[in-house]
Amino acid sequence: MLHSYLTIVTYLSIILVRISSGLPLSSFSSSSSMQSHIAAFEFPPITSAPSITSRSTDGIYDILTSGIGRKPTTPFIRPSSILWSSSDSSSSSSSNSAIDEKKEDEEVGDDHSKTQQESSPSESSGAELRQKLFMTLPRHESHEGVNEKLTKTENVIRALYADDLELECDIPMNEDNEVEGNPIERVFSNHYVDMGKVDTVGFDYDYTLATYTPDLLSLIYSMALKRLVVNHQYPPSLLTSNMTFSPDFSIRGLAVDRETGWICHLSYTHKVAVAFEGRKKVSRERLDVEYRGKRSLRPSERKVRLKPLNDLFSMAECCLIADVIQFFMDNDIPYCPRNAVVDILSAIGSTHISGDFHRLVAQNPGKYFEPRPHLNEVLRSLNNDGKRLILVSNSPFWYVDAGMRHVIGDDWKDVWKAIICSAGKPRFYTDDARPFRLVDKDTGQISFKKITRFKAGEVYAEGCLKELTKMINWRQTTPHDHTDPTIDIDSEPYSSSMSLTSSNVLYIGDSLFADLVDAKRDFGWTTAAVVPEVAWEIELQRKAEFTNSQHTIDLLLDTLRKIQGKMGANERIPADIKVIDSLEGMVSLWRKEQNTLLGNPFGSIFRAQYQPSLFAHSLRRYSDLYMSNVSDLRHYSPQHRFYPDDARLLSHEMEKVDSDCWDIF
Repeated sequence: MLHSYLTIVTYLSIILVRISSGLPLSSFSSSSSMQSHIAAFEFPPITSAPSITSRSTDGIYDILTSGIGRKPTTPFIRPSSILWSSSDSSSSSSSNSAIDEKKEDEEVGDDHSKTQQESSPSESSGAELRQKLFMTLPRHESHEGVNEKLTKTENVIRALYADDLELECDIPMNEDNEVEGNPIERVFSNHYVDMGKVDTVGFDYDYTLATYTPDLLSLIYSMALKRLVVNHQYPPSLLTSNMTFSPDFSIRGLAVDRETGWICHLSYTHKVAVAFEGRKKVSRERLDVEYRGKRSLRPSERKVRLKPLNDLFSMAECCLIADVIQFFMDNDIPYCPRNAVVDILSAIGSTHISGDFHRLVAQNPGKYFEPRPHLNEVLRSLNNDGKRLILVSNSPFWYVDAGMRHVIGDDWKDVWKAIICSAGKPRFYTDDARPFRLVDKDTGQISFKKITRFKAGEVYAEGCLKELTKMINWRQTTPHDHTDPTIDIDSEPYSSSMSLTSSNVLYIGDSLFADLVDAKRDFGWTTAAVVPEVAWEIELQRKAEFTNSQHTIDLLLDTLRKIQGKMGANERIPADIKVIDSLEGMVSLWRKEQNTLLGNPFGSIFRAQYQPSLFAHSLRRYSDLYMSNVSDLRHYSPQHRFYPDDARLLSHEMEKVDSDCWDIF
């Protein structure tokens, strides 16, 4: 009877995974073995997927686990949940962090885990060893209630992998969203946004309108490396050491500690979650010593020591800093970390300012620019709706022109109300007396004559936001307020009392701090971030391997909560501690397993040791919308209204209704 019960648990677990993933049941629903075991419990045969809602699936899962915990994460993990998990909430983030801090320097984490390793690979197959390490839960020496929970959790975890031949295929994405077709091409919302009220849309250029192939970062890396040798007298052997840009090392959202040269990944509390000295991970002990046990710096220290690496260009900086420091360590060359960081940042900055890489990219756009087949469609749709389009880029006009001609065509300037290059953001937002200069579209020469009004088809440089309001009418209007189409609203005089603050302006850019922070914080603009990593991580989360590991982690964490309830409020005995430590070790193992799927040593840009990262926190705080690509806007009406998925943050807001309350069938 017990065997039949466990078999039922296994089958129902697979059903749960298939229902939540959209996989068919037909491949195993006719199994005679399954039917015989179900018949033993007088369940009706399952010949097709039951007609149930997502609430029903919650109930099935709760029946399977009988109190082990809450439902598993759905195969389609919303990026808004990545930013600040609404399923785990703050308490789960804290528990994840505490577990991984405790276990990060341990292979497994406790006595039970050590016993799991007693069977060497020579004594058992890799699959058997993996099952022992990853799927065999500990048992309590004397508490049967705890063991019952552990047994049920273990059965469900193994059931996730029991039908692995079927689950190896990619899991279909949940298409229950506002986008028809490819659900990855979504615009995600942190706050409510009514596009119908937006009358002006501003765009950045680099990595927003124009996106680049990995060849660009390799070019910047190699140019900066040469400048280190030629201009800063670094060892010439750097150029023959086979140092190249590695896209699988750096991510956005990191920071370099100027004092140590460490590349750091910060959590939303500014805690250093992971750090690398060169290409080697910094130990927990060294982090504690350097950051006084807190693994974080005071705000005044952060401003001095930490240099953010937030935009996509900065990935070349990150990789070059790590490689140069690793070169010094490998060759036993004494160096000052602060001087090395200053020199490398200077070399990168000179590479940008010199325009050398800009010229090479403009000469070979097919190599460096990614195709943008839908960009023109998006821009013309917004323009046809009556929205004013403004381009504000830090790049020079001749470079912007080369890229836009390549991705759109020679008529790319037709839809823009204003084209501003060499803007010098974020100074563009903060200066209040910086005049605009007229740019000759043929020669690129800048004229110093006074500009009083923008003219269609012209190009301007420098300037500031306050001056911009004098060039175009900044009054509060909506695009569909066409009471008199013969009136040109941009010809009306500027009022000195006009406020620069307007939520009717939407600005879209890739750099949080250069493009969005000042626009949002100081002027109340609606902001949208271009985050290409969103699409990549969603693709990864569709994989059954990633999804099952997330289910397993959730089960283990919930089991830790439940068994402690069984243990009561009394002082823990050694057997209690042993079980808890062992489960925490398994969580840490699964976390490391999941991190390997991300393909870089820092993990997700949205998570720092499984807490929300500082990048994710800033993205949530300063961007109302975010998307992987500007072209994703083509799926939405110019009057679309965006609603955030879930703005709740605290644990008590996340409590689920008990399984007994669900109407399952």
